[in-house]
Amino acid sequence: MTDLDSDFIEKYLEYYRKTQGVLPEKIQEFGEKYREQGFLTQDQLYDIAFESSTRSAYHVRKNSEGRCREVTENVLNVEGDFSQISLICGLSGFKAPTASCVLTALNPDRHAIVDTRVWASLERFDYVEDRKESFGPDDYVEMMKHIREIAEETGFTPEKVGYALFAFDDDVREGNLH
Repeated sequence: MTDLDSDFIEKYLEYYRKTQGVLPEKIQEFGEKYREQGFLTQDQLYDIAFESSTRSAYHVRKNSEGRCREVTENVLNVEGDFSQISLICGLSGFKAPTASCVLTALNPDRHAIVDTRVWASLERFDYVEDRKESFGPDDYVEMMKHIREIAEETGFTPEKVGYALFAFDDDVREGNLH
């Protein structure tokens, strides 16, 4: 098995461009807007959700504009991964993977976009046990603990480690994702 070192991260960041993953440039744009405004609008949240999961993005429209602004503003005032991810998951259309896009946009030096592929890569390297197809806030906290360890060891941000783990699974997975 490949070691999770800086060469691994570099190789799979390059490979990530070939995947259907969320575009890092888009996440950066969302983050700049979020930090500038201090909140996200319903339309902005819809755009993030659409980038992450086109099939379920329409659920974001069930949230009022006020609720979208309130929740995303509150995320800025709360510390702790569990609290932040839970707040966002309280909005319709946001389960942990899509919510992780919001947190990563806000702070890529602390967060990563996570999903089934990232979990599978962490499982392949014995950081987590058992395959999963859906995630909650506790799972996000668990993944981030390991992603930050890898980031610390490799000198990459958690965001980039997340992209590399996604790409690794895309490269080595045999068969269907689910």
